[in-house]
Amino acid sequence: MASEPSELHLAQVQFLTVAEVAAMMRVSKMTVYRLVHGGELPAARVGRSFRVPKTAVEEYLRSAYFDAG
Repeated sequence: MASEPSELHLAQVQFLTVAEVAAMMRVSKMTVYRLVHGGELPAARVGRSFRVPKTAVEEYLRSAYFDAG
């Protein structure tokens, strides 16, 4: 089965823990959980914990950015 070049390969995705996302965004872990549960930040459930794709965090921050000037 041939895969298309545009197809995302999960082995290449860098996942972050909730604590790493919180540190990256400078928010609490509870805020990250709220974003995940609210559907604003996609995440994969691994056992009882979540893993968030790094690209999803970067995209969320990029879309949340606004120019105050």
